[in-house]
Amino acid sequence: MPTNGLRSQSWYAGSSGDEERSGYIHRAWMRRGLPDDAFTGRPQIAIANTASDLTPCNSHLDEVAAAVRDGVHEAGGIALNLPVVSLGETLLKPTAMLWRNMAAMSTEEMLRGNPVDGAVLLGGCDKTIPSLLMAAASVDLPSVVVPGGPMLTGTFRGRPLGCGTDVWRLSEEVRSGELSAEDFTASESAMIRSRGHCNTMGTASTMGLLAEALGTVLPGTAGIPAPDSRLLRAARESGRLAVEMVRADRRPSTLLTEGSFRNAIVALAALGGSTNAVVHLLAIAGRLGIPLSLDDFDRIGSGVPLLTDLQPAGRYLMEDLHRAGGLHAVLREVRDLLDPEALTVTGRPLAGYLDDARIWDTEVIRERERPLQPDAGIAVLRGNLAPDGAVIKPAAATPELLSHRGRAMVFDSIEDFRARVDDPDLDVDADTVLVLRGCGPKGYPGMPEVSNLPLPPKLLRQGVRDMVRICDGRMSGTAYGTVVLHVAPEAAAGGPLALIRTGDWIELDVAARTLNVDLPAEELAARKPSTEAAAGYAAPVRGWERLYVDHVRQADTGADLDFLVGRSGSAVSRDSH
Repeated sequence: MPTNGLRSQSWYAGSSGDEERSGYIHRAWMRRGLPDDAFTGRPQIAIANTASDLTPCNSHLDEVAAAVRDGVHEAGGIALNLPVVSLGETLLKPTAMLWRNMAAMSTEEMLRGNPVDGAVLLGGCDKTIPSLLMAAASVDLPSVVVPGGPMLTGTFRGRPLGCGTDVWRLSEEVRSGELSAEDFTASESAMIRSRGHCNTMGTASTMGLLAEALGTVLPGTAGIPAPDSRLLRAARESGRLAVEMVRADRRPSTLLTEGSFRNAIVALAALGGSTNAVVHLLAIAGRLGIPLSLDDFDRIGSGVPLLTDLQPAGRYLMEDLHRAGGLHAVLREVRDLLDPEALTVTGRPLAGYLDDARIWDTEVIRERERPLQPDAGIAVLRGNLAPDGAVIKPAAATPELLSHRGRAMVFDSIEDFRARVDDPDLDVDADTVLVLRGCGPKGYPGMPEVSNLPLPPKLLRQGVRDMVRICDGRMSGTAYGTVVLHVAPEAAAGGPLALIRTGDWIELDVAARTLNVDLPAEELAARKPSTEAAAGYAAPVRGWERLYVDHVRQADTGADLDFLVGRSGSAVSRDSH
């Protein structure tokens, strides 16, 4: 490391011989209009930009990047646009989660291999902020996140539409015969009103807010709607902050602690956030070497009240949350549950930013004394169906189904489910437990958002609107229902979910935190996976999918690749110039 502490100087500074020739090459190729002093000790800040037309939620991030660039230059740094892998949740097949780890790995390597001293991370859509934070944690360069923000609320026939959540609702109304296909199609043009990610408390909104609760966002930024001019102001300030962070050597390893993750888990519960946050926070913690476990989500979050009345669990949308006081107003109500010493990217504790927070609409953000639910955290279930754990979001479930016993209807794959669910002769009733397997990290591969299975039309026509569903995959953060997901080990990894048969009695008891099949242990142990299920778990033969299946870990540890866990730092192993 050069004496001035900037790693970029090992590219640009040179005094003699080969070193001087390398410095010449690096400087000459980078000039392109830069002044001479760009290479003499000014912090080089990469803008890790996930803007892409194929990630519609992030398509505005080039404008955000321009504001960041202005801030970096104002603070005396050099801003460098660095397009990185962008994962569009709505378009990317078979599932964006298949490439979260690849996006994190490639961003880490680009930050490490280039002459940069710090980074501003621009994300929005579901997997982009988690992958950027995983990368920043591993390379451990000073980094600040700028969330792209939610879209504005659209309306259809006078009713506000929640992106994602109302897709599930309206599609079920079509399947039940309550809504025509023509009206369903007509609602499309009203669903997406503006730039930005989903306006419900889905995964994108959750991870933007939790990134701030972790301390990685300029306080007061997360949740600003994407078209709001205040987002550009915050982006500009974040550019300035990135330069300051480099000069103060304020890196992820110096900021993120167990207390930071405690704050994120408390925020997750109080906001009624997405279950996907569990696998993302576990993966980020794994990159930092912080011993976060699945049980910590239940231990820390189970007694936290639900304070936001937001879709999919409630009535309002992200624009309303911002209007009502935003994240800080929520956290002020549960301030006693937060770690008071956990720092933010500014070097000050998160708790220190809550003094002036106020709730401006007590219907959207409830006061602690009158929560929507007194205990709203993610519940972790265990039993002979989930030895390593499964999760459920009680805030999005039907209360009467949180203690349930019913016969299983088993589907060996999502294709099997789609082929049979509309059959009027399907042997199901309102008490049946729908079991879908083969959708975990290895089995799909990639752990898709399919756990919130559409209900059989024959039951929809009877007025049934929720059933217990169990799966080793994930569900969209915009979805709702009594859904047990992230079952570990998954069926494809030898988990007991592979052994369940249609007609077995399944017992769910969320209060007791249990999930079991009513079978003697010896009978369960003697069973073999069905031929149809086993046939679906054939390993891919090449490419990223092969690497992923060979090395992906299970959901209870964050579904990262085994060789990516931990921090590698910013040192470059070899110098070819």
